[in-house]
Amino acid sequence: MTGLWAAGFWGLVGGSALVLGAVVAWFATLPQRLIAAVMAVGAGVLISAVAFDLMDEAFHQGGFDATAVGFLGGAITYTAANIIVSRRGARHRKRSGSNPDERQSDARSDSGAAIAIGALLDGIPESVVIGVSLLGGGGVSAVTVAAVFLSNVPEGLSSAAGMKAAGRSPKYVFGVWGGIAIASAIAAMIGNVALAGSSPDLIAGVTAVAAGAILAMLVDTMIPEATEATHDYSGLIAVVGFLLAFILTKSG
Repeated sequence: MTGLWAAGFWGLVGGSALVLGAVVAWFATLPQRLIAAVMAVGAGVLISAVAFDLMDEAFHQGGFDATAVGFLGGAITYTAANIIVSRRGARHRKRSGSNPDERQSDARSDSGAAIAIGALLDGIPESVVIGVSLLGGGGVSAVTVAAVFLSNVPEGLSSAAGMKAAGRSPKYVFGVWGGIAIASAIAAMIGNVALAGSSPDLIAGVTAVAAGAILAMLVDTMIPEATEATHDYSGLIAVVGFLLAFILTKSG
């Protein structure tokens, strides 16, 4: 596959976890702790990806200045956007199920659109990085794809369960998540095409922006939710995820 289509394919793989989560939530009820454990593993994998894949690559491409500016800019942008979508009804989009009423209230009225926007907010930086990672002509980062996939499964599970409880139709629910999966593929393709031939500083800045947004998302949503449901074991589970991703990174 060419770089463009490879980027689209791997972006779709990461986004398809939302659809997988929605399918599982529609036809089955999983234990809350299991969902939170998946979230904890995903958090560990994402932390490793941010540290050893994204930030390290950004530093080697553009040095401290571009990396620092992009990292802080990504975190600030994500935080501001997250506040907006949370106030519009997507505050609990990554809830693992500890309070079904919260998920159901999110899915009522016009909040479904906010949830979809929130999912895009979480996933677009990750997808762009997948596209950028293919610019060097090498293969895609398995750690990055795995991290994106694992972070999307709980979101699909939680939000789809809330939409179902609020009376949304299967067409609506799977249409939302299918559309976001496609948007993830497009974002990866755009990242691959738009930054082809760009300066190392620009690529470093974009990579660091994604890293900052991902880390802010982790602390704002995934880690608190995983800890709430798995309590004393969340740290250990996250360490296992981190270690697996670290091994993948260092083994090439």
